[in-house]
Amino acid sequence: MSDMLAATSHHPPAGRLRVLAAMSGGVDSAVAAARAVEAGHYVTGVHLALSTNPQSFRSGARGCCTLEDARDARRAADVLGIPFYVWDLAERFRADVVEDFVAEYAAGRTPNPCVRCNEKIKFSAVLDKAVALGFDAVCTGHYARLVSSPAGTRELHRAADSGKDQSYVLGVLTADQLDRAMFPLGDTVKTEVRTEAARRGLQVATKPDSHDICFIADGDTAGFLSGRIGPAPGPILDEVGAVVGTHTGTYGYTVGQRKRLGLSRPTPDGKPRYVLSISPVSRTVTVGPAAQLAVTSLVGVRPRWCGRPPDGPVECLAQLRAHGEPLPAIAEQVDGELRVSLRTPARGVAPGQAVVLYQGTRVLGSATIDRTTAASQS
Repeated sequence: MSDMLAATSHHPPAGRLRVLAAMSGGVDSAVAAARAVEAGHYVTGVHLALSTNPQSFRSGARGCCTLEDARDARRAADVLGIPFYVWDLAERFRADVVEDFVAEYAAGRTPNPCVRCNEKIKFSAVLDKAVALGFDAVCTGHYARLVSSPAGTRELHRAADSGKDQSYVLGVLTADQLDRAMFPLGDTVKTEVRTEAARRGLQVATKPDSHDICFIADGDTAGFLSGRIGPAPGPILDEVGAVVGTHTGTYGYTVGQRKRLGLSRPTPDGKPRYVLSISPVSRTVTVGPAAQLAVTSLVGVRPRWCGRPPDGPVECLAQLRAHGEPLPAIAEQVDGELRVSLRTPARGVAPGQAVVLYQGTRVLGSATIDRTTAASQS
């Protein structure tokens, strides 16, 4: 660590920043770091070791944080000619992301671990440590844009590449965190990033993107949860309380789910059933018709704003999933909660998911969905 301090202790000229580039071992973060170097900043690369027992190699495009990823990040840093370090944040990641993920499912909610990782790890633990070491900004390969407002503040906006836009999972960032963030890829489409990586001689140019949940490399979320929570069998009920199946754990279900329900009795009309609600206390999963999934309002807890909180109700767009369709809404913070009324009913809204508010392409803020009101109850 003393070497890092020595390498970054000088004060850079105006306009040139000390930048910590978070390098995952993928193509996006490598090109983002390259652009920071090209812009004239003093860049240091860092790979976050988030697993206490990393695998040697990834399986196709599943998972991340493998030994292979760490080596790819180091090779990219060598090509760019920048210092490179590995930070061990495995225990912090386990406590703030993995254990939170398990606890949320055990409580009948459906969390988004990428949102929690950006909040607790990349833009809390990493940014705090970077600032303490004298860095001015943290650079990542996220697809999102930072725009300076007329008032001089920084606004978070959607990326130019709508198919890769990651502003939803960054909706937990505060104004102070945005002031120290760099997203060099926000105006670029993914195909251009790969072309640029190849031109720069970065071996990760053709590396597959990682998918699914990074700490569940085989993609078996139910199996992962079962191994940590254990079997908790119970009944699956229809909307009138009749038993139509059994399950081995409510954590294997999420509101809105249609497939792999394990039902033993079909509906009289042959129409599919969906998960309507989950109750870990009574170990019951309730299923019913699609019409009963419609939600007209929701309440979010732990609201976080990407700038100054709005005064009173605000017309906005509410996005309920990472790649969901934004819906017209009215939102207001009341007594520490975010209350959102949807002008268009949404289906399959699960507690634990994030609701992210937009005005146009600008991200206003976010909250964790705590409870909903069904259209039938409105």
